[in-house]
Amino acid sequence: MTAVFVHGVPEDAHLWDDLRAELPDVPSVALSLPGFGRPLPEGFDATKEAYVAWLAAELERFDEPVDLVGHDWGGGLVGRIAFTRPELIRTWAIDTLPFFHGGSRWHDLAQKWQTPKLGERMMEAQDAMDEDARVAVLVEAGMTEPYARRVAPVDPVRNSSILTLYRSATEVFKEWEATAPAERPGLYITGAHDRYSSLRLGREVATRLGMQVVVFEDLGHWWLLQAPARGAAALRAFWASVPAS
Repeated sequence: MTAVFVHGVPEDAHLWDDLRAELPDVPSVALSLPGFGRPLPEGFDATKEAYVAWLAAELERFDEPVDLVGHDWGGGLVGRIAFTRPELIRTWAIDTLPFFHGGSRWHDLAQKWQTPKLGERMMEAQDAMDEDARVAVLVEAGMTEPYARRVAPVDPVRNSSILTLYRSATEVFKEWEATAPAERPGLYITGAHDRYSSLRLGREVATRLGMQVVVFEDLGHWWLLQAPARGAAALRAFWASVPAS
């Protein structure tokens, strides 16, 4: 069985390198979303539904259903696949389960990105900082320094993709709310100190949907960078708990 990993904002596929290294016996692929370390395909509009369709098309390339894992916005896309294209996956695991709770609200940074002109000014101010300062901002938020250095360089395509994606998703929590279990087994795996996502709401959704839950009490939003071996062990245990089809 192949594991497929999907990153979030402002990341790329290399986000998963350390965790995947802890799973040397597991065939795996990490995808980079269009606009994040790779060009936008012609005609791609970078909305949430465009990314869901793109991910579904990527998964259709595999010969059998995959174990799909997502972080941040990648988690939202993975969850949407679990509810709309379950035939493409064997299992799904995400850390952004509040995407599927109608009572969720966007964190402050997302709300600013969603505001016309303000979002653009914020991106311009970010790009005007020197690279060390941008790294420091990411590290303060919980990203590890080596990976922060990877994503700190100025990238106008990524900036534009982020703004478009978030502005397409002002009502995503209501539009994607889930009230019944998906057809495939799911895992809610997260850090207790994720400043961008509500653990309380995530637990509510996990209970509602009958999902397994792993919470790293000492970790935050980038748990997969902070403790890749523990993250890999939790995923391995989850996959082993699901009977072979």
